Amino acid sequence: MKQRIRSTTVLCVRRDGKVVMAADGQVTLGSEVLKSTARKLRRLYNDKIISGFAGSTADALSLTIRFEAKLEQFNGNLPRAVVELAKEWRTDKILRHLEALLLVADAKNTYIVSGNGDVIEPDEDIAAIGSGGSYALSAATALMRHTKMSARQIAEEAMKIAGNTCIYTNLNINYEELS
Repeated sequence: MKQRIRSTTVLCVRRDGKVVMAADGQVTLGSEVLKSTARKLRRLYNDKIISGFAGSTADALSLTIRFEAKLEQFNGNLPRAVVELAKEWRTDKILRHLEALLLVADAKNTYIVSGNGDVIEPDEDIAAIGSGGSYALSAATALMRHTKMSARQIAEEAMKIAGNTCIYTNLNINYEELS
């Protein structure tokens, strides 16, 4: 039986002109934590875009490199770059077997990109991926709706909740911010 690598909670929150992306550092194989300090966030295109990934690390890094090339090709136009990446990912014989998700954001847009050709723009100013994504998303949604907390504070609290709930998420969290 093939062991599945489980890892990651990546969360993006927008509020009051700020964008905060957070990701935990845990990588798990079966019942073993292989690494607790992985960096799953990247700043791209002259630090104007943040990218976070979930899934197979090698696959996600390969996709991030391709995504960077799309950003360069389309002069940092995030909507165009994600659509073109999704098309290539879905139709390429090798790429379509990659197991990963990307969560990307710039000052105005947030997208979840999958290998099925999906480019999802969330309805609200919150998005999350990974095994703990639903926990972080739920917590962030409640905090967004019922508090005046900043984007950073919401991300911090939501990631703590996810880290205390999802066994594949730890509390070693990295943050990236855009204004």
